Amino acid sequence: MSRIYGIIAALLGLLATALGAYGAHGLPGKVSANLLNSYTTAVEYQFFHVLALLAVAIALRQHVSRRLVAAGACFIVGMAGFSGSIYMLVFGGSKIWGPITPIGGLILMIGWGLLAAAAFSWEKIDE
Repeated sequence: MSRIYGIIAALLGLLATALGAYGAHGLPGKVSANLLNSYTTAVEYQFFHVLALLAVAIALRQHVSRRLVAAGACFIVGMAGFSGSIYMLVFGGSKIWGPITPIGGLILMIGWGLLAAAAFSWEKIDE
């Protein structure tokens, strides 16, 4: 699972970079300032959670844990729900995606909780 999460993190990082560049250079003037601000937030949250997913991938190489696997899954699903719904709102214009955003955010928070629970169970290494 470490390898799969690492690959997914890299691809989602690539996507976030491309979407961020488009948001900075191609999107201004095409959408309202409010939508552009939401889009920027979506890109930022995607980047933050790509890094979290990468941390999970690295941690899985040292600690095999169902909580870590679940945290990684939550980060992926949460990014799709949170950032993806905002992208769909900006590009598609349909407000149907709006209610999905907070659900995606909740799933991201669950991922962080699972990551904390997994880390809490790791054995202490004496320094």
